[in-house]
Amino acid sequence: MNVHDLPAVNATLNGLSAIFLSLGFLFIKRGNKIAHRNCMVCAFCTSTIFLGCYLTYHLTVKTITHFVEPAWFRPVYLTILATHTILAAAIVPLILMTLWRAKKQNFEAHKRIARWTWPLWMYVSVTGVVIYLLLYQIFPQK
Repeated sequence: MNVHDLPAVNATLNGLSAIFLSLGFLFIKRGNKIAHRNCMVCAFCTSTIFLGCYLTYHLTVKTITHFVEPAWFRPVYLTILATHTILAAAIVPLILMTLWRAKKQNFEAHKRIARWTWPLWMYVSVTGVVIYLLLYQIFPQK
């Protein structure tokens, strides 16, 4: 494995985060707090590993891949990328605050912020996979 394999690794980590987030949501709806906690911790861990791999890739590979072709799809891609990037930056403090409130067993406050954190985190995780698929698999850029 080398640094050029990291985009696929990153997409896999984003996908795993989305799976853990989905399972965590399912478990809390069923009242299984321990399974919910475990899934959310796993989602946090995979997202943290993703961030490390993402930074490693972008600090090592100095070129930026530009989405050029097909031109008709470029505005769609850039919209997905922009919302993903903005929310990825915004979600970090929300995730930390949500986890902190759960750790402190302040579950009412945890639930209030989790209503915002979970869908935004899910969106960032899923769009991370979508961006990889668009940029490297569906419309590979030269």
